[in-house]
Amino acid sequence: MTEKEKNQEEIEEENIETNEEVTVADLMKETEKLKQENEKYYEHLQRTAAEFDNYKKRMQKEKEATYNLAVGDVVTNYLEVLDNLEKASLVETTDEKTKEGIELIKKQMTDLMTKLNVEKIATVKETFNPEYHEAVMHIEDEKFGEKEIVEEFRSGYKIGKRVLRHAMVKVAN
Repeated sequence: MTEKEKNQEEIEEENIETNEEVTVADLMKETEKLKQENEKYYEHLQRTAAEFDNYKKRMQKEKEATYNLAVGDVVTNYLEVLDNLEKASLVETTDEKTKEGIELIKKQMTDLMTKLNVEKIATVKETFNPEYHEAVMHIEDEKFGEKEIVEEFRSGYKIGKRVLRHAMVKVAN
């Protein structure tokens, strides 16, 4: 039985016991009181629903942040392995099978990084950005624009907005 029905029965019982007639004014007062209670509960329900929605959004953001943090920590440990594979693939050799094997492993590593949403930071011909790049050399050359990156010494990586490792670069002008 709802609260409204209980209140209505109580009013009817009181009136029967006291043998008084229920006036329209009494019913209007009771109706107004019930409307106010209803509005109060409805506002409370809306606030609770909004708070729950905000909670779900906050938990989703925290979950993504935790995931990116964990993946970033693990991937950071493998970046030197990927660097060594890149260096090994640049070495001249007469053994094509070895070179092909190194290339396959390197591709497998880069595919895994892509799957984990780890992105390589763009460098050469880009404008130097201290949030993503670490300048280790500087040259003056009119062929290049101001703060243009002309060479990459070590690749940089990021996951989402978090930089896992800054790219080491040479900057012009």
